[in-house]
Order: sequence, then structure tokens, then C-alpha cells
Amino acid sequence: MKKLFIILGLIASVLAIILSVLPLSNLAFFPAIVAFIFGLAAFYFSNKEKSSKKTIQLIFLLTIIALSISTYKSIFNANEVGNTEELQEREKESEENAIEELEGLDLDEIDIE
Repeated sequence: MKKLFIILGLIASVLAIILSVLPLSNLAFFPAIVAFIFGLAAFYFSNKEKSSKKTIQLIFLLTIIALSISTYKSIFNANEVGNTEELQEREKESEENAIEELEGLDLDEIDIE
């Protein structure tokens, strides 16, 4: 049972590390919490058997690193919303340009057959 929790904890913590460095780093909180829970379960079973805890410490270390990176990115990387009025004006101008180009076409001369 301890080995299962260690393997699942390692997988979840590595997934949390990978997600924490991606642009959507807020998704890393879920596997980090899961890895922490699996690490606690493995630690509990390890204490029962009086065995080595090195890999469990690795799970906790990777989880803490993933949570640190995700927290840092969520605090210091602010997403700014641009000026939507300017975007709407550009869209309207491109629509007007497209209409002018379509009106300028001479479709009577084209023979479809």
C-alpha cells in the first residue's frame, strides 16, 4: 500500500511541477494537493512499517516547489485587459474595407460555365 501511495504521489507531484511552469499555472494547485495527500498517506504507512522516508520527502519537496512557483506566478503575473473600444473600431474598419472591396468587384463579366 505504501508503494502505491509513493508512486501516485510522485506522479502527481511531477505533474504539478510541469503545470506550474506552463502559462496556466493555476491548474497546478490540484495535482499538488493530491500529491500532498498521497505523501501524507505514504508517510503514515511508512511510520507503521518503520521504513525509509527519502522518497516521501522527495514528494513533499516537489509539491512545495510546484506550489511556490504557482503562487509566485499567480501573485506577480497580472493579466491586463486591453482597450476593447480600440479593438471594436479596428473590427468595424476592417468590415468597412471588406464591404468596399466587395462593391468594387465586377461580377457581371465572370462566366460561371
